[in-house]
Amino acid sequence: MATIRDVAKLAGVSVATISRYLNKNGYVNEDTKLKVQQAIKTLQYEPNAIARGLAGRKTGTIALIFPDITNPFFAELARAVEDVARMYGYTVILCNSDNQADKEQTYIKVLKQRYVDGILFASYNLRSDDVEALKSEKIPLVILDRAPRDASCSVVSSKHLEGAQMAVQHLMDVGCKKIAHIYGPQETVTGRERFIGYEQSVKHLPWYSPSLVEPGHFRVDGGMAAVENLMQRHPDIDGIFAGNDMMAIGALKKLQRMGLSVPDQVALVGFDGIDLTLIVEPEITTVAQPIYDMGMLSTRLLIKKIEGDIQEEQTHLFDVNLITRGSTERKRTDE
Repeated sequence: MATIRDVAKLAGVSVATISRYLNKNGYVNEDTKLKVQQAIKTLQYEPNAIARGLAGRKTGTIALIFPDITNPFFAELARAVEDVARMYGYTVILCNSDNQADKEQTYIKVLKQRYVDGILFASYNLRSDDVEALKSEKIPLVILDRAPRDASCSVVSSKHLEGAQMAVQHLMDVGCKKIAHIYGPQETVTGRERFIGYEQSVKHLPWYSPSLVEPGHFRVDGGMAAVENLMQRHPDIDGIFAGNDMMAIGALKKLQRMGLSVPDQVALVGFDGIDLTLIVEPEITTVAQPIYDMGMLSTRLLIKKIEGDIQEEQTHLFDVNLITRGSTERKRTDE
């Protein structure tokens, strides 16, 4: 395999000239450019991105760390990140942490060693001290949707609390008299704000009880287990707000297995707006986030930070939208 020294020797120029040409960080006259291009073509030389990163601290790569590759929410985010990154000439490294803090820490360590230009986090396990450590090492980062509490960093998210209130209000509007909540991890802003939105909407009502909430861990199996526990405690539940669509899908599956009709006996609302909510029957009412737009904006912000165009930390909150479907289409009963 040809090296940069081989190219320099064939072109009759210095290694420094080849480096300036490859990195586009200095003047190279047109005649020399032609000689270098011809030498590269003749030797079939391929610059080593990592080696160039060691020299210039730039590798043209960004990383996206997310917790669950099986959740379509993250698939759509990743697609947006990749689309925008390619427009700006960056390559994306995808890192699935499987909700494991130690795996995420390993990824962070490896990404530092490979001199990635910046990191996008859509993570449950990122801690405030992780954020501060990366900032101290001058590694740009942007948090997507799931920022740790009290972290000083750029965040792209949506209005989770307002969305939760919209979901609960919709269930009351279709006649639900006793509404339960399946919640996500409370160490995340996402799970916590959706929980608070539910609680603020119902805690003043006479039927409310703290036993009407149950964890679902943002997973399908978590939604199934939560429904079983909730219905054992409160067989008269007639509405469920699930803190994400994956839990809502699990809840729907379990309700149907228990012989309960959705929406006639139990109405159901999810959160996120993933396409899987259209595949099940009935289709699930959901509070939709603009997932692709969030991925696009977060990537643009990260690249601007990498290229020095912005320095200050920014927070961007997108509006959410209630999409009503079959899981709540029932006749209102006021008796």
